[in-house]
Amino acid sequence: MKSSSAIQQTVTNLLKRWDNGDQKALAELTPLIYGELHRLAHHQMGGQRADHTLQTTALVNEAYLRLADQTQMNWENRVHFFAVAARAMRQILVDYARGQRARKRGGGALKVELDEAALVSPMEAKELVDLHEALEKLAELDSRKGQVVELKYFGGLNYDEIAEVLQTSRATVRRDWEFSKLWLYTELRDAG
Repeated sequence: MKSSSAIQQTVTNLLKRWDNGDQKALAELTPLIYGELHRLAHHQMGGQRADHTLQTTALVNEAYLRLADQTQMNWENRVHFFAVAARAMRQILVDYARGQRARKRGGGALKVELDEAALVSPMEAKELVDLHEALEKLAELDSRKGQVVELKYFGGLNYDEIAEVLQTSRATVRRDWEFSKLWLYTELRDAG
């Protein structure tokens, strides 16, 4: 059985081969990343109400399709891949929530390729869109802090992994996270 670091290196090598156009690498990569993508999706869906029907598989599948369609991503390593995957999942949920809000208002709904039951309730849809908008505002003020929140909250990465992706220190990531939590709390509270 391969060690964790050996598996991580294998994933990184396969990502680089895939990035260079080797479709066989994608086929080899899929079983190695699917479980981690499922964990990310479960983490993203974890903020939902206890009585919410989790549809993590739909989120994983849609994110996987979006990632597989990417060309020339220049994957640095597995952490970079999962950071992009977390962003894709976040965008899928936000697109879906916006579609829910548009349907509720009677407007033209966004078409999102999730064919399973609703991922978020109307109230959760509003909260998700509000969080997304606040995060966009934070990223305008300080892009690194916005990235830290996205990687920690939506990606479930730890301080060390975020520091690796952003090429900064663990202490900087921790400070950015603490500041950003307070800033977002204030922003969301003020927004009602």
